[in-house]
Amino acid sequence: MAWNEPGNKGNDPWGNKGGNDKGPPDLDEVFRNLSKRFGGKGTGSGQSFSSLSLIIILAIALAVWGLSGFYTIKEAERGVALRFGKHIGEIGPGLHWKATFIDQIYPVDIQSVRSIPASGSMLTSDENVVKVELDVQYRILDAYSYLFSAVDANASLREATDSALRYVIGHNKMDDILTTGRDAIRRDTWKELERILEPYKLGLSVVDVNFLPARPPEEVKDAFDDAISAQEDEQRFIREAEAYAREIEPKARGEVERMAQQANAYKEREVLEARGKVARFELLLPEYQASPEVTRKRLYLDTMQQVMTDTNKVLIDAKNNGNLMYLPLDKLMKDKPATPELEPKPQQNVNSSSVSATRISSEPLSGRPSRDDRTRQGRD
Repeated sequence: MAWNEPGNKGNDPWGNKGGNDKGPPDLDEVFRNLSKRFGGKGTGSGQSFSSLSLIIILAIALAVWGLSGFYTIKEAERGVALRFGKHIGEIGPGLHWKATFIDQIYPVDIQSVRSIPASGSMLTSDENVVKVELDVQYRILDAYSYLFSAVDANASLREATDSALRYVIGHNKMDDILTTGRDAIRRDTWKELERILEPYKLGLSVVDVNFLPARPPEEVKDAFDDAISAQEDEQRFIREAEAYAREIEPKARGEVERMAQQANAYKEREVLEARGKVARFELLLPEYQASPEVTRKRLYLDTMQQVMTDTNKVLIDAKNNGNLMYLPLDKLMKDKPATPELEPKPQQNVNSSSVSATRISSEPLSGRPSRDDRTRQGRD
């Protein structure tokens, strides 16, 4: 039952008992009672209590204000301090205090590497459309410039990246963008992006630029895949040809060196043989001058002996009728080696006359050639 309902004889929250409605208590009386509790005399209509209460409230507010000024800057952060909106410096990592409502601290992470993507369909210099994607990684160098040099430094960086990428793509051909020119495009985009950001002084530093694989529009993707496959085959054939050249070239050089050495050896041999012949002729010349006929005969016999050494034909002078016949001694000499002398054997010629084989003598009987020598010369 509520306190003010009819029939409620409970205590009034304002201190009225028995339902005697006398209204709320006097505030002065309340202050006097509180003053007595805190040691006051309870006079002066609560003026001393009001002063003490104000002091207590001010002390509590001052304590709260002082405690609210403590803050912490992390190791990877730097704090930008402003006093009534004016920059007063940067705050390093650690525990610090600021005047609340007077100083403002903005912590900024300067060690983390952030990234901003950029992509879109862009027009190349040969009037083709290509879809490209780019990822820019950056780090904050100057916290104050990052916060207050532009309304939104990240948005400014994103727009600068898109502008630099479109500029570079517009000055390159589609084949270079899709195949071999990607690294050059990445470097050019990085350089162009730094040139655009320099006058804005955003306090940012571009760490890396990743140019993701570009692709042609879906309508012509199959044709470009065939073109890229053909270019890869071209590069493969070039590498195979280079490998073949590296394999053949040492062999060719070795062959040239071998032929050069053989030519030099042949040259040396011919020179030495010529010198030997000259030396032998010089030794033979005095002998020839002393006995021309004998020396001439001896040279002739030596030469004929060299010529007839490898022949398998034998000429026989018949004593009775002078008929010459050819003996097939080449077949007989296959079974046994040739001997320096041939044993005379009776042979039957067409006239049934017996002949004997005589060995050609290498020693001259006189200065005039014999009949056997004339016969051999006639056969030769």
